Amino acid sequence: MRPREFDHDDVLRIAFDQFWRKGVRGTSLSDIARDAGVQRGSLYNAFGSKEALFLTAYERYASDYLGSVQKALGSGTLRKRLTAFFDLTIKNLRSGSPPRGCPTTRGLMELASVEGEGLDETARKMFADLVARITGLVQQAFSEGVERGEFNGDPETAALHIVTVTRGLAVLERAFGDEAQLRKIARHTVDLVLGNR
Repeated sequence: MRPREFDHDDVLRIAFDQFWRKGVRGTSLSDIARDAGVQRGSLYNAFGSKEALFLTAYERYASDYLGSVQKALGSGTLRKRLTAFFDLTIKNLRSGSPPRGCPTTRGLMELASVEGEGLDETARKMFADLVARITGLVQQAFSEGVERGEFNGDPETAALHIVTVTRGLAVLERAFGDEAQLRKIARHTVDLVLGNR
């Protein structure tokens, strides 16, 4: 058996960075191969297609990001947890130079823009799964807040509200690139949901 011609993790990191910046349709396997210092054919042999490479790289991103969300929501008062979650979200949206936005929102928009080209139903399910899992973690934080007397509303509805706002932040970041505006909206949202608590 021949040894691998490239470092799998390195290729996934390089590929995802390009997908994140340029979208799946805007990224070519030739560009990824060039930046990773590998042959294009090696990428086909390892992943089968550009879309399959994206899905593998996105799955890794989603796992890492969920770990970060768990950490952000893991300790402190409910207000501190929600603030840390919004901080993480905004940091993710503003990462890169220039900022790359949200890979999930970009992918969902790409799915909606041209039917039959680029990403497929498998990708949509992966995007939806990540959003659902994030929502579940936020809901858990609200449920724990109820137990501690920090929140008296419905955790499920509140979590959906918070996650919906983060999707709006992703769109506003793309439109205006104004981090101060994003942080102002995040603070206001936490104040609206928690009131004076």
